[in-house]
Amino acid sequence: VQLQASGGGLVQAGGSLRLSCAASGRTFRDYDMAWFRQAPGKEREFTAAIRWSGGTTLYSDSVKGRFTISRDNANKNMVYLQMNSLKPDDTAVYYCATTRRVVLSALADPSSYDYWGQGTKVTVSS
Repeated sequence: VQLQASGGGLVQAGGSLRLSCAASGRTFRDYDMAWFRQAPGKEREFTAAIRWSGGTTLYSDSVKGRFTISRDNANKNMVYLQMNSLKPDDTAVYYCATTRRVVLSALADPSSYDYWGQGTKVTVSS
């Protein structure tokens, strides 16, 4: 199983970026997918998650209303994170992760996830 994240870069505050994560190695129809981020000197934190069906999403309070997670319904092997109204505090390495279906309360827990991508760096300048 491999997860390949892409789309990071340098953007000014207020700008937008779209991150992509391509999953390969198996069928992910029954897998929940998520984005986590890790800022320099800080622990990895939950950002957003989407259920295997695509019908339920979950966001951290810090990104709610600005970020949108989605997945490709055609093959469900792609997950996206649309990031709008970016702030300098959003600067981090963003990781995609996946796990077989878990309970809703476990979606924000990084220990729930079995597979992780390599991360893509997002830098927001003020």
